[in-house]
Amino acid sequence: QVQLVESGGGLVQAGGSLRLSCAASGRSFSRYTMGWFRQAPGKEREFVAAISWSGTSTLYADSVKGRFTISRDNAKNTVYLQMNSLKPEDTAVYYCAAGLQYIARVPGGYDYWGQGTQVTVSS
Repeated sequence: QVQLVESGGGLVQAGGSLRLSCAASGRSFSRYTMGWFRQAPGKEREFVAAISWSGTSTLYADSVKGRFTISRDNAKNTVYLQMNSLKPEDTAVYYCAAGLQYIARVPGGYDYWGQGTQVTVSS
């Protein structure tokens, strides 16, 4: 069992940066692949980024490549999403997810989810 709590969301102007954190509890954090998804009102949940247990493999949505960076610190049981050059289109609730499988681009590839943190980017 894994419990996930996101933090770091907020209001930022276009072009600014935010760093999201996802703190995990449980005794097998280092075994889990981790992902970030986002969901805007009226939209489906969208894949953002994922990282393998070792941190050596990553995946990114085309819309965030070159702007967002996913990383993890297994010693701290934490995964991060550094978001730079933010755009109004990035506005959404961001969710952290964990799964005991290879990194996936779909919500069904993950077993545990956090409650989400709101990111709002103003123009």
